[in-house]
Amino acid sequence: QVQLVESGGGLVQAGGSLRLSCAASGRTFIGYAMGWFRQAPKAEREFVAGISWSGGITDYANSVKGRFTISRDNAKNTVYLQMNSLKPEDTAVYYCAARQGSVWRTTTRYNYWGQGTQVTVSS
Repeated sequence: QVQLVESGGGLVQAGGSLRLSCAASGRTFIGYAMGWFRQAPKAEREFVAGISWSGGITDYANSVKGRFTISRDNAKNTVYLQMNSLKPEDTAVYYCAARQGSVWRTTTRYNYWGQGTQVTVSS
């Protein structure tokens, strides 16, 4: 059974930083792209960042470009999201997701999802 487990969320002041982790287990993720998405209250789930299996291709939403960095450690089956210069509008539940093949920005392209971790940024 595939499991994606996020961790690292919490409460932080505006301008602060957090590092999210997503640990994958239950199968081999060779060839899988990973993505981070977020969902604020009463909003649709939106793409934040994605990374290819090799790590050579990354993609970011315009709203986080230059502030967030996605990375992965395939030996540990773990993907990370370093979030700097956080803003109140970054407040959301953050989800990691996996799909075989290339990075996509669309939620429906991803087969596996974690349960999410809450990030709250106070002003």
